[in-house]
Amino acid sequence: MLPSPPREDEPVTSAPAADGDGFDQFLREHQAPLIAFLARRAGDEDAKDIAQEAMVRLMRYRSQPADQLRPLMYRIALNVLNDRGRRDSTRQASAHVSLDQDFLGLASSEPSHDQRIGHEQELALVRAAILQMPERCRQVYLLNRIEGMSYSQIASHCGISVKAVEKHIGKALGLLRLKLKQSGISREDQS
Repeated sequence: MLPSPPREDEPVTSAPAADGDGFDQFLREHQAPLIAFLARRAGDEDAKDIAQEAMVRLMRYRSQPADQLRPLMYRIALNVLNDRGRRDSTRQASAHVSLDQDFLGLASSEPSHDQRIGHEQELALVRAAILQMPERCRQVYLLNRIEGMSYSQIASHCGISVKAVEKHIGKALGLLRLKLKQSGISREDQS
């Protein structure tokens, strides 16, 4: 009577020995070195699976002498390793994402819809506040913040002193803060 092949969830080393041929002992003795050999080539996680598959395939040759089983086992293990490499290559396994992995890497860098709407509302509020500023104050603020002009450049452009530019910028910022505060939006809320 032939021994039944091991189930997938059953380790190879627990397979029944056929008439005490020492095959099980051989597997027990060589399992750890085989896994270490494969771990250097495939990583720890895959090494155990590859070793298990190699030992299952080796069961076909259990009647061979022990001195022939060892090189055969390593050859089978390398073949399994190569087969997996080819399979992973054709399936582009490196491009796959496990469902168990954290999806933070897949999150969009774009703001959410709610964030975009909130920013658009804030921007509309700031535009309205700028339009409500006194004309000279608005002109000085926009030359500085939008055009990127320095205070001295603004002073010579508008024909006013640098001190007057500083006062207009301060007034503009104060008015903006007040409008944002009245609408319930403040710098503390944005952090």
